[in-house]
Formats: sequence, C-alpha cells, structure tokens
Amino acid sequence: MADELDNTIAENAGGPKRASADGISVEQHSIPDQIAADKYLASKRATRGVRKPRLLINRISPPGAV
Repeated sequence: MADELDNTIAENAGGPKRASADGISVEQHSIPDQIAADKYLASKRATRGVRKPRLLINRISPPGAV
C-alpha cells in the first residue's frame, strides 16, 4: 500500500494540476494536501500494532483485617 501511495503521489506531481477536454474539467489535490494525507496514513500504520494500556482496579486489603 505504501509503495502504491508513493507512486500515486509521484504521478500526481508529474501531471498537470488542472485539465479540461470536451467540457469536462478535472483538478487534482494540491501536493501539500497529498503529503499531509501520506503523513496521516503513515502515522495510522505506525500505531496500528500498539496496544492501549488498560486501567485495572483491584481491592487491596491489609493482612490481618477481617
């Protein structure tokens, strides 16, 4: 997936920002937006395997107490 995204960003950077033909207009997202999306997805992949700590509540009773 990362290689595919890197290839997509490279293709978008090499292509035109806006194109129109036969009355149809197409515009791509800006490069800073694509870089921000790449950083966001990379951070999601990095934290995917991290387990969240649980809060454990135990009742403590001193020895000798009834």
